[in-house]
Amino acid sequence: MQQMTMLQWGILRPHHVLALVLCVSATEDFDWTKNERTSFYYGTFPTGFSWGVGSSAYQTEGAWNVDGKGISIWDAFSHKKGKIFLNDTADSSCEGYHKFKDDIALMKDMKLNHYRFSISWPRILPTGLKSEKINEKGIKYYSDLINMLLDNKITPIVTLYHWDLPQVLHEKYGGWHNISMVNYFNDFANLCFERFGNRVKYWITFNNPWSIAVEGYETGEHAPGLKLKGTGAYKAAHHIIKAHAKVWHTYDMQWRSKQKGLVGISLTADWGEPVDISNQRDIEAAERYIQFYLGWFATPLFHGDYPQVMKDYIGRKSGQQGLGASRLPVFSPQEKSYIKGTCDFLGLGHFTTRYVTLKNYPSGAGDNYFSDRDLAELVDPQWPDPGSEWLYSVPWGFRRLLNFVKTQYGNPMIYVTENGVSEKMLCTDLCDDWRMKYFKDYINEMLKAIKDGVNVKGYTAWSLLDSFEWDEGFSERFGLYYVDFRSKNKPRYPKASVHYYKRIISSNGFPNQREVESWKRKAVETCSSSNQLLAADPLIGHMEMVTEIVVPTVCTLCILISAVFFMFLLRRRL
Repeated sequence: MQQMTMLQWGILRPHHVLALVLCVSATEDFDWTKNERTSFYYGTFPTGFSWGVGSSAYQTEGAWNVDGKGISIWDAFSHKKGKIFLNDTADSSCEGYHKFKDDIALMKDMKLNHYRFSISWPRILPTGLKSEKINEKGIKYYSDLINMLLDNKITPIVTLYHWDLPQVLHEKYGGWHNISMVNYFNDFANLCFERFGNRVKYWITFNNPWSIAVEGYETGEHAPGLKLKGTGAYKAAHHIIKAHAKVWHTYDMQWRSKQKGLVGISLTADWGEPVDISNQRDIEAAERYIQFYLGWFATPLFHGDYPQVMKDYIGRKSGQQGLGASRLPVFSPQEKSYIKGTCDFLGLGHFTTRYVTLKNYPSGAGDNYFSDRDLAELVDPQWPDPGSEWLYSVPWGFRRLLNFVKTQYGNPMIYVTENGVSEKMLCTDLCDDWRMKYFKDYINEMLKAIKDGVNVKGYTAWSLLDSFEWDEGFSERFGLYYVDFRSKNKPRYPKASVHYYKRIISSNGFPNQREVESWKRKAVETCSSSNQLLAADPLIGHMEMVTEIVVPTVCTLCILISAVFFMFLLRRRL
């Protein structure tokens, strides 16, 4: 960005970002100096492109202790006071365990091609161990879900681990800090292949292992809440990578020839753009950001080892600390061979972008994952921000990230497994024009990336429903459908973005300007009536809105209340 000096940059505190980053040596194939900001592209996606939505078990299922389900680390974590905003829990959440048939009807109406969901490990193995007990009621729930999806011509894409480790495995062994998790996870995955693999052809081992490692074992923001600075994240990630590889080999040797499915992983990564694309130090810092984030997991799976820049930086800083070995674990030659190539497709989650510049952190000044990177993250205050403290709308970063994956990892098959935007509001507005614009712009950048030759096969909007948003509780909403969590039945109401996304799906892209411009108008007309329906609900009308103030955009009262809410959040986090 040649004009970056005209912008006001604001440095983000590490906890203000859904984390990110480290390094690798500059890649010749990726041109950091070429950032095309082209106009909107009207065109369609390749025939057979798959459109879907996503969810996860802990965030949506509820039914936390029924039908033989065991306790997960998130059950235990959320039940501790002060861990979750407003002390919310997902004990009932969206009641997806009981309402999955209703939710599939919503998907059918949207004419989705696929649905990405996760299997709760403790729901089918209450203690985490296959040798102790298999919960057949849990097996039946997922089997019924899969069958109904297929009956409605919706392809299941199944995540094996979306953060809900059985609590017993944490208490007995220390969770992902213990190498024994590799075999226990493989046993769980093998059971899933045995029971569901005749119908499931797309498997994802782990969702966003970056967050599992950093927020679970380094910062303690997520379950299990450990704060093992400088070592916790690296050790957990090391075992997760080994567990992924073992599960891939198990499927490859025992199930692939019979079931003919694919096994991948879902990695989440924000894009990191150099503050000054003419400054080599900024370029190197931006690449470190990506390598410490995406490359940390992708480089071992595609190339057999950690990014060189991670090994160099963490090794050097470990030496300066007086440690005899690097805080970054080492793969043996045999392990490198075993891990390399264990990715049939790459699931990619993406939400936002940061500008990145060099910032040296002296050794000893709180050595941790974030300071190991020697960089600062910045945002442009002109970027749209719908309320979340970390999620800015920066569509062009998506195309950059997809092209980076293409050049770094040999243009693998990509399924976008998470992409969406949240809002934080105390009142309800179903006419989510910011989400419609976000989807329009981000999906269009993905279309441009496909034109660039990136091998993207499908897109998953995040998420189908408003749900439990981890440490933010229910204060942050990503859903296409609004869920009234105050009502026992957890009714769903379509936001305007449902109708907008349906238009993109039915057109397989953006056919022409006139038609695309009409989509928003028609979606707003629909959501206005939904707003009135929601306002008429006696269970929530008096708490969140009244019919007289329903308008197609956010009401003035909502803005005022939200402003007070954000001031409270700011004081709370400071």
